[in-house]
Amino acid sequence: MNRQDKAEFVSSFHGVLKQAPLVVVVGFQGTPVNQSNQIRRALDQNGIAFRVVKNTLAKRALDGTGMESISAHLTGMTALVVSGDDAVATAKYLRTAFNGYPTIRFIAGFYQGEVFVGDAVKSIADLPTREDMLSTLLRTMQEPGSQLLSVLQAPARDIVNLLHNYENKLSEAAGE
Repeated sequence: MNRQDKAEFVSSFHGVLKQAPLVVVVGFQGTPVNQSNQIRRALDQNGIAFRVVKNTLAKRALDGTGMESISAHLTGMTALVVSGDDAVATAKYLRTAFNGYPTIRFIAGFYQGEVFVGDAVKSIADLPTREDMLSTLLRTMQEPGSQLLSVLQAPARDIVNLLHNYENKLSEAAGE
């Protein structure tokens, strides 16, 4: 790769990193090439980028993204995993995808301005997904309306029950 190609790569990768809600640094030393290719293909199919990049180029690409703090963790054989739109879903997928590969380990991750070191990256997977949060928000927004409707219907329901009980009492009295 010549100097111009490196500059173009750093520029394009910088744009990808700047848009990513989650970036994870993984170590893959000891992983056979065929296994790392399988992982890369599986992640790419799910909209997750698994990029093995020279650490110096990765550090340059991270400059100006707000994620510079994970640059310190780029030592040795590392790869960057860049999530798609849903960071939590990506973390959940990574936790299960890397389960069968003991040579792949989480080194660090950057999510919402925080650096997670080691297996703490897996704690992101325990957060609710975007869809879960939206459904909870919708339920919360609908609850006051349904409670208000129940309160407004209560007097009418009580009157109907009272009339029904009075009708039953009259029919019992007439039947005696």
